Amino acid sequence: MFIVNSYGLAVALCFVTMLCWGSWGNTQKLAAKSWRFELFYWDYVIGMVIFSLFLALTLGSFGEGGRSFGADLAQADWKSIGWILLGSVVFNISNILLSASTSIAGLSVAFPLGVGLALVIGVINQLLFHPDPNQNIVLLFIGVALVVIAIICNGIASGKVSNEQRDPAQNRKGIILALIAGIVMSFFGTLVYNGMDLNFTAPTAGKVTPYTAMFVFAVGIFISNFLFNTIVMKHPFVGEPVTYGQYFKGSAKTHLVGMLGGAIWCLGTALNYMSAEKAGPAISYALGQGAPLIAAIWGVFVWKEFKGAKKSVYALLAAMFVLFIAGLALIIAARQ
Repeated sequence: MFIVNSYGLAVALCFVTMLCWGSWGNTQKLAAKSWRFELFYWDYVIGMVIFSLFLALTLGSFGEGGRSFGADLAQADWKSIGWILLGSVVFNISNILLSASTSIAGLSVAFPLGVGLALVIGVINQLLFHPDPNQNIVLLFIGVALVVIAIICNGIASGKVSNEQRDPAQNRKGIILALIAGIVMSFFGTLVYNGMDLNFTAPTAGKVTPYTAMFVFAVGIFISNFLFNTIVMKHPFVGEPVTYGQYFKGSAKTHLVGMLGGAIWCLGTALNYMSAEKAGPAISYALGQGAPLIAAIWGVFVWKEFKGAKKSVYALLAAMFVLFIAGLALIIAARQ
């Protein structure tokens, strides 16, 4: 299988993760205007499964390093599989909440709040459960602290948006959903790493390597979606209930856009897992979760979600971008 062999390459791949995690939400906006996020989410999950299998059968099976996907999956014990499946369930709950928040409050609000909070708590979780002696904890925490301040700037900017631009009650609901999503999401990475061995060249028997972990993770999301997304379809956060009949009436283009979103997210996550051996779980996770910066750029400059806002709002957004960049730089420098 393909193995990342340097810290520089690991950092570069983590930036690709950040781009993927911060960009997949655009496909939700690109789907048909009448296409509810509950229906979009099915295509998104199907896209994850298909692309995770593609990666496993290509990068995960070529080359002589480590274990190939087939051999890795065959030798995996149920404890390792169980950790990854539990991580997929936790992620699915959080991602459904984040998707709902995106549809209610907008990309530039939901991602910085939800994913930013997941960054802070998730890094702490990784340090507690998967410590790495090669990390400068001080630099790492200063970087994370700057990201926290960036999140606060974004929250204040969102609160200043006029009532004419966004319904206050809906905006509050979107913010609350994003915060809950962030807290829940912060735990999925730690659970998945419990089932992985971070020595990809000579992995421990029973543990799995990144490509297998990604495939099992995607399958776990797909299976759990029959419970969680069905509940949300029947009891949506906003609007009337939707049915599976409505899903099958969607156009091929609409379904493919959703699958593309899942493939983009899957690529970013797989690269993040692949980078964990050289960068360490905490740093690779922290860099990937810089996705709110990318999402905010999309929301502000492409989707014009703050169009017509006061200058003070744009000043806060500018501060958010600067703080995010500074925080990510310190996180990169934290690897000794």
